[in-house]
Amino acid sequence: MAGPDAELTAKLQPDVPHAARIWNYWMGGKDNFQSDRAAGDAVAEVYPEIVLMAQQSRLFLVRAVRYLAAEAGIRQFLDIGTGLPTMQNTHAVAQGVAPDSRIVYVDNDPMVLVHARALLASTTSEGVTTYVPADYHDPEKILAEAAQTLDFDQPVAVMFMGVMGYEPDLSVVRSIVERTMDAMPSGSYLVLWDGTNTSPAVVSGAERLAQSGGVPYILRSPADLDSCFSGLTKVEPGLVPIPLWRPDEPDVTAIDAYGAVARKP
Repeated sequence: MAGPDAELTAKLQPDVPHAARIWNYWMGGKDNFQSDRAAGDAVAEVYPEIVLMAQQSRLFLVRAVRYLAAEAGIRQFLDIGTGLPTMQNTHAVAQGVAPDSRIVYVDNDPMVLVHARALLASTTSEGVTTYVPADYHDPEKILAEAAQTLDFDQPVAVMFMGVMGYEPDLSVVRSIVERTMDAMPSGSYLVLWDGTNTSPAVVSGAERLAQSGGVPYILRSPADLDSCFSGLTKVEPGLVPIPLWRPDEPDVTAIDAYGAVARKP
């Protein structure tokens, strides 16, 4: 392999557990190494529900994007911290409902960028799917580059899907969300979920992740996550464990991860 992808691939560090690859492993993906599987197994030993959380996080994404495209009429999606492409990614769900949907994925990870090459080729002829290499700590850069694809005079769905735990300071998290949403017009939406410190087992799992060499992940209370939706109107049923947000099946189990979809007035 030559060119920019070769340089990125050289940075992948297969011997060091990697957050996106560990999550990929829990979701049943193939883009992970032994170090990632070892770290993932260590967490699952003390918190087996982590695998269910990973799977339910994707189902929440599917339901939220489907709602936004089919019921709310959203045609633009800004997916920040997208992670490794797996199954039923944002563009596939949105364009499956509305083929003219425009999706911008954002991530700062070199491995994600390598895999995004394949992702970018998967789109409808009517829609657009692009990728912005950027860190969510720099909303202004994200917005400037996303504006090449998205029309910020029209509503946009901004998505932070299980990524804010990598920022330890809640005030910084709230600032990132606020600065991003401030740039969006009325009628835009925020979709956000994250792991919560709602059981001793999940707290032990987060501790085991850090001990195994993975990047520490900060679990927050539902009230902390709720503060990220300040000034927005949450869609029913509000902020709930993600399996309980408009479930397709009647029998679902609550887990230590809360999320919501909210509209900007």
